[in-house]
Amino acid sequence: MKTKLGLLYGGKSAEHQVSMQTALAVIKALDIEKYDIHPIYITEEGDWMNGPKLTGPVQNVKELAFSGESSVSPLALNSAQDEQKFDVIFPLLHGPNGEDGTVQGMLELINLPYVGNGVLASSAGMDKVIMKNLFAQAGLPQVGYNWFIRSEWESNKTAACEKVESELGYPCFVKPANLGSSVGISKAVNRDELMAAFDEAFQFDRKVIVEEGVIAREVEIGVMGNDTPECSVAGEIIAKKDFYDYKAKYEDEDTVMVIPAEVTESEYKMLSEMAVTSFKALDCSGLVRADFFLTKDGKAYINEVNTMPGFTPYSMFPLLWKHTGVEYPELIERLVNLAKERNDEKQKIKYTF
Repeated sequence: MKTKLGLLYGGKSAEHQVSMQTALAVIKALDIEKYDIHPIYITEEGDWMNGPKLTGPVQNVKELAFSGESSVSPLALNSAQDEQKFDVIFPLLHGPNGEDGTVQGMLELINLPYVGNGVLASSAGMDKVIMKNLFAQAGLPQVGYNWFIRSEWESNKTAACEKVESELGYPCFVKPANLGSSVGISKAVNRDELMAAFDEAFQFDRKVIVEEGVIAREVEIGVMGNDTPECSVAGEIIAKKDFYDYKAKYEDEDTVMVIPAEVTESEYKMLSEMAVTSFKALDCSGLVRADFFLTKDGKAYINEVNTMPGFTPYSMFPLLWKHTGVEYPELIERLVNLAKERNDEKQKIKYTF
């Protein structure tokens, strides 16, 4: 019997277009002999559109945006309007209002199995400040960081700059706390650039994190599983620009991904152990991409985890697993099965007393 799979994509987020590309790639890779594929598009305004069941390949992103005639209430997704309810929902959403636990919470409330991380892991993984605080509690090494909310910045910009300069120094990186795909990130090497970086980041979030700059390689590992997560090979990001910003990721095509990364056995062992520790520290499930800084003297610092990493066949996470021996269609199938496994585990919980 086919698996009825609902694909959630788009979303009210600055990463809307990234999500659309992800959905297009997943749809092209799915086996229609195994899956009944039902696209569910969320507009940039937050409206939900329920498209017709896909019976053939989708050629471009434009085909994934539906007219307003097919609007649907999110809470109606588990109603048996046709022959069966969804077996699994695959949220192909990046950034706030999709990757941050909001959609995951809704799916929990209507009792639908879904791919990827739960409410806690998603929300903690989206908020870089909360994530780093949990990593610190787990004993994971990190570069120094400060964080500020918009009202704090606006009330005393000089004090905020002085705190960064005294505790972190230059260069430093200023980021929105709740966003991905390197949106709103700036590098600062002096006071003027720092103030401009704050203004840029606060356009995208009310909370901003500032991280100490470090001379290091950027190495990433994919983690997949539930209670017993596994690690992929390591990969390295080499950006020709000053750092790996949004344009370097999605527009310039001048960033090199080296897979597998040239790391020693002991370095890989250290990084993979840290990746699993970070996965468990946030109570993750399904998938994450763990990102690290690796210095010349062999020191490793965890930078962050991404609970819904880029997921086209040419993104780092699927490529890491491809080089580990898991091709893209199989990767999708394993994630769907992990969602079912986690849902089965939840059914063991007793809700009456």
